[in-house]
Amino acid sequence: MNGKKSIELRSIGLLGCSRGRLSRAAVRTFLFWIAALIIGCMCATSQTPQATTPVVPKKAEEQFKNIQTLKGIPADQLIPAMQFITASLGVECEFCHVQGAFEKDDKQAKKTARKMMDMMFAINKDNFDGHREVTCYSCHRGSTDPVATPAVMTEEPKPGAGEAKKPEEDAAEKAPSGPAADQLFDKYLKAVGGAAAVEKVTSRVMKGTITFGDKNLPIEIYSKDPDKRVSFTHMPEGDSITAFDGHEGWLGLPKRPVREMHGPDIDAASMDADLHFPAHLREMFSKLEVRGIEKVGDHDAYLVVGRREGKTPLRLYLDEQSGLLVRLVRFGETPLGRLPTQIDYADYRDVGGVKIPFRWTLARPGGKFTIQISDVKENVPVDDAKFAKPPAPPEETKGPAK
Repeated sequence: MNGKKSIELRSIGLLGCSRGRLSRAAVRTFLFWIAALIIGCMCATSQTPQATTPVVPKKAEEQFKNIQTLKGIPADQLIPAMQFITASLGVECEFCHVQGAFEKDDKQAKKTARKMMDMMFAINKDNFDGHREVTCYSCHRGSTDPVATPAVMTEEPKPGAGEAKKPEEDAAEKAPSGPAADQLFDKYLKAVGGAAAVEKVTSRVMKGTITFGDKNLPIEIYSKDPDKRVSFTHMPEGDSITAFDGHEGWLGLPKRPVREMHGPDIDAASMDADLHFPAHLREMFSKLEVRGIEKVGDHDAYLVVGRREGKTPLRLYLDEQSGLLVRLVRFGETPLGRLPTQIDYADYRDVGGVKIPFRWTLARPGGKFTIQISDVKENVPVDDAKFAKPPAPPEETKGPAK
């Protein structure tokens, strides 16, 4: 995507971010998007709470108009699927859709997109036993036109590049290297202060700023055990709010209806809400794999891939020297592919015997933001009312037709 383009989801008001100067409306809509993604200090709970009453989710065609190729998917998966397309092709919603009338088929690009999705599904069905090995991004790589011709060499090849590897070399690359995952998790827990210190934390109140582009806004984050968390981004029009009460999650913007969290949002929110993440980390996974050392900025870090039953995997990068978590990558599942979210942690400081990051940067295909904390208080009273979902606004009474 070039510097002038942005990814927008105006159909539901989730995203409105363009590089450079942002209008007040753009700030508001962008914050509604990032509200679903804001990461706390050390986050994660091992299970998503189960609803007491089974709820049959709506299908996409029951909630949206003129759904054809994606019939049958849950309605809350349609927008993530559209996000996956915008990220894969580097386009805006208006590339395929008519602004203000998204159900219309007036644009050829929308018809082509349907054919391409059908082709992708067929390729995976016929060649990969239905597993999603090929996605939009496999060919497009951020461009509307797939690259069909290999690029010419612009740099000298590295020593050994292009040479066939010996079987033993290939096997050595695939073999796990470094300490076992359990040892790395133990080192991480010790580095942040140890299990006893972590488990003593019952609440945490953080204040700081959130930065995206050239905009800086104040933010407050309240966490309370067990599994409650809410953030308030203070804007001129009012607060952008992201909240999770241990069971439900919701997002709100000034003068807009509350939006319920679903699917990946709930998973992320439940991860954010655990104050004891370093102590709970090991029990989250059904399978762990250490994949050697990778660079995270100037740091060497061990990459641990954790598999979770019924959920997408997590990729954790633990600093080789300090043992601290310096990067976390998680994935949101969509019908077309997985959308990655990368969180880089930095500026660890001791607060009451526990080290927490005072800065974290969250990046997705559509943009990124950084939160810098300036003040932290732990084990202070936090009213449960802060995590309560506001009641729905009363419906306006319509007058007689004229």
